[in-house]
Amino acid sequence: MAARSTWSVASPFPIALPDHPDDLIVPAREGTLHVLRAATESGVQRVVVTSSMAAVVYGLTSTPAQPMTETRWTDPEGNDDHTPYILSKFYAERAAWDFVRDTPGAPDLATVNPGAVLGPLLADNASDSLLMVTKMLNGEFPGVPKLGFEVVDVRDVADLHIRSMEAPEAAGERFLAVAGFRTMREIADVLREAVPERAKKLPKVTLPDWVVRVFARFDADTRGALSELGKRRIASSEKAQRVLGWAPRSPDEAVRASARDVVSRGLIG
Repeated sequence: MAARSTWSVASPFPIALPDHPDDLIVPAREGTLHVLRAATESGVQRVVVTSSMAAVVYGLTSTPAQPMTETRWTDPEGNDDHTPYILSKFYAERAAWDFVRDTPGAPDLATVNPGAVLGPLLADNASDSLLMVTKMLNGEFPGVPKLGFEVVDVRDVADLHIRSMEAPEAAGERFLAVAGFRTMREIADVLREAVPERAKKLPKVTLPDWVVRVFARFDADTRGALSELGKRRIASSEKAQRVLGWAPRSPDEAVRASARDVVSRGLIG
C-alpha cells in the first residue's frame, strides 16, 4: 500500500554566516530533492515541505502591497542583501515546485512557510531560533536594534503541517505560517512581563542604526541582520485560516511559552 504523505525539513539554519552561500544552498536544495525523489519512488501521495518566509518576502525592488501573501516570491536578484539562508530557502522551495511539475508520478506538494518560530521546547536544548530569547534573558542585549519579524508558535507550525498533509484542498498550495509582526522591543516587553525576575537584564532602549552597524563590524551574527534594520515585512495567514481552518496562537503567547521553557529547563545563566 502506498504511503499517504510525508514532509521534508531538509534545510540547515545556522546563526553565523557560512564561508560560502553554497554551504547552505546546496544541502537545502539537494536535501529537499532527495526526499521528493524517494517519495516518488515509494508512491507517496503528498509531501509537505517546510519552507520559510525567507522564500516569500525578500528581494524588494519596490514597496510591495502589504500584507504579503503566498503569491509573492523572494527575488534572488532583488535589491535586498540576501543572506545564504534566505537564498537556500528560496532555491529549495523553487526546486521542489519544479520537481513536482516536471516529474511524472511525483506526489502532490504543499509548502508551509513559517515566520520566526518561537514557543515551547521538545528537549533540554534551545534551538537557534530561540537564541534571541535566551540572550535577552541573559542580559546580553544592552539595547535592541530596530528589527522586527512575523512570529509563529511552533505548536501552530506543527498543526499547519498536519492540516496541509490531510486536507485535499492543500494540494499544490503554499501556506504562510505567521501570527503577527513583533519588533524586538515588543518581544523584550513581553519577556519582562513573563519573567519579572529577569526584568533588570532585559533591554529597555532601541539602538540607533549606526550603533548596530558599528557593532556588526566585530560580530558575525549582527552582520547577518543588517539588511533588516527598519524593515517591516508584514504578511498574512488568511489563506491558511480560510482554506484549512488554521487558528494560530498570538505572537505574545509564543514568546511567553519560549520564556517559560528556557527558564524552567535551566537554559539561561
